[in-house]
Amino acid sequence: MNRLPSLTLLLLPLALLALPACSLLPDSNAGKGGGEEKAAKAGPGGGRGGGPGGARSPTVVVGTVSSADMFDRVEAIGTSNANEQADLNSTVTERIAKINFGDGAYVPKGAVIAELVRTEQAANLTENQARLREAEAQLQRLRALQKQGFATRARVDEQQAAVDVARAQGAGARSQIGDRVIRAPFSGWLSLRRISPGAVVNAGTTVATIVDHSKIKLDFPVPETFLAALSPGLEIEAKAAAYPGEVFRGKVASIDPLVDPVTRAATARAIIPNPDLRLRPGMLMTVEVRQRPRRALVVPELAVVGEGSGAYVWKVSDSNEADRQEVTTGTRREGQIEILSGLSEGDRIVTEGTVKLRSAGPIQPVEAAKAGDRAAAKAEA
Repeated sequence: MNRLPSLTLLLLPLALLALPACSLLPDSNAGKGGGEEKAAKAGPGGGRGGGPGGARSPTVVVGTVSSADMFDRVEAIGTSNANEQADLNSTVTERIAKINFGDGAYVPKGAVIAELVRTEQAANLTENQARLREAEAQLQRLRALQKQGFATRARVDEQQAAVDVARAQGAGARSQIGDRVIRAPFSGWLSLRRISPGAVVNAGTTVATIVDHSKIKLDFPVPETFLAALSPGLEIEAKAAAYPGEVFRGKVASIDPLVDPVTRAATARAIIPNPDLRLRPGMLMTVEVRQRPRRALVVPELAVVGEGSGAYVWKVSDSNEADRQEVTTGTRREGQIEILSGLSEGDRIVTEGTVKLRSAGPIQPVEAAKAGDRAAAKAEA
């Protein structure tokens, strides 16, 4: 009965000695776990290349600073007007005898548009002409008698006055006839006909509207702050909703000397050639005025990185190392930015891939022309 406790006391020290030995045995998964942990700490690039701090240089597109025609822009909304436009009104109250035009017809200057009844005036003209012939014949007889001494000078002068009165009455009759004949004051296109022969028109009634829109006068407001830079001869570009994507070009012809005290703007007028007559009077058009045309240094918009109130580009050296270069920018136009200072024409800069750069260092440049070819080939594929 006393042997069992003694055996237990002998085995206990042996078990305690075995525990440290087991903890020293190699773990089959230790190598794997340690490798993964080191790899995780090293990052995706293993500490070399591929990462921001790696040895591999970033690949970016490189181009050169070039020059281009630049200008400042003022945008406004304008209304198109005809080169010449007039309402052809009747000056008397009379019945229309004849209409000599069709809807939208072209007529030359002086063409008869409409004729009003003029029977009474024609009769008066005939009577006045007869009186004039009689007065002139009597004057000739008196002058012959005056030479022979049978007529006084006073009698001849009296007859001369009668001739002048007859001529004046004839001119009045012809004027009344002319008031009843409506003519085109200039060459142009007539409006739709809204009146018919036989209708009685009152004085001031519009018989037709004639328009010459071979050129368009585009009137648009210009804020007073831009008036100093605006002058006749500046080029403008205008667009109409009726012709999406199409640009109509013209030049500023004149500027109203008065500034509207409410809007603080003056009206400028530009002339746009319209040989195909597509632009119509009354159309709403957006206007872009070009100011201070100049030759300037330009870079692609993607090359400029904004930072606070300033901007910079990545300038590339001959050894293909990129470094930040502070620049002063100007006007933006068609994907390009004007460079006022900081660069010279021909300088190499990073045009695409600036997001890959964090600090100065070497890069792997791809010329802009080759990058464009690759993009085109990829698009075709």
